Amino acid sequence: MRMRTLGPGGPAVGAIGLGGMPMSVKGDRPSQDDAVRVLARAAELGMTLWDTADAYCLNDSETGHNERLFAAALASLPADLRERIVVATKGGHVRPDGRWETDGRPEHLREAVDASLKALGTDCIDLYQFHRPDPKVPFADSVGAVAEAQQQGKVRLVGLSNVSAAQIEEAMTIAPIVSVQNQFSPTHLAPQRDGSLDKCRELGLAFLPWSPLGGMGGAKGIGSSGALAEIAGELGVSAQQVVLAWHLGKYEHMLPIPGASRIQSVEDSARADEVELSAEQMSRLDKSFA
Repeated sequence: MRMRTLGPGGPAVGAIGLGGMPMSVKGDRPSQDDAVRVLARAAELGMTLWDTADAYCLNDSETGHNERLFAAALASLPADLRERIVVATKGGHVRPDGRWETDGRPEHLREAVDASLKALGTDCIDLYQFHRPDPKVPFADSVGAVAEAQQQGKVRLVGLSNVSAAQIEEAMTIAPIVSVQNQFSPTHLAPQRDGSLDKCRELGLAFLPWSPLGGMGGAKGIGSSGALAEIAGELGVSAQQVVLAWHLGKYEHMLPIPGASRIQSVEDSARADEVELSAEQMSRLDKSFA
């Protein structure tokens, strides 16, 4: 798999990453053994950027569930393969009774960083991302707490998630941001319109589109008709692979992180790196998605 850099000064990772959310937030989620096998297969295929969050769980009684799966998977890998994995986690969301709520208070984020260190079984998190701005807390205060964790050696790199172009600029005055994780897919093109993708291009930041295939349940029916189905047929690949190749063609530092809970999904996503879209095919897709 081709390698891409995770933002300014960041490590090289496989062009297609892996999102762990489906392994933990669904009632019919896989067993730990099955999840570990999925993650191990992703590593073997070169999907070396693994994205998780403390909030990837059913509710706040099991905060850190997905992070603990990642830790178990990492422990199962051979040393040489384990060393290639870059784990990105997030804090700033909480799951009271299964709801998704924000908590960007510095005191919460300090506790969240420490809890993620424990759940991941590490003394330094590769990439820690502020999960979502909290309207009740000044944005700068939240980012400052993550910057503090970096200064303390608990976090190697700092990223943002679900942010605007203006918030990216503000955060850059507080910490050396390397990446932005916003929702971006054929059915959710906001980053192309709100300036956040252009801001990443301007600053050379990695852009990690979450739910690149439309989110849980969205990937299965994607590309049933239209230009996407036509191009998948022309190339003899899955529609999902075409979508991920489209992402890769949008920006040299874009690293899509499709979620997966099955080995078959991981194997299909990994092959997207081999798909070459022509300029005409990219244009056709852009027009059909608009």
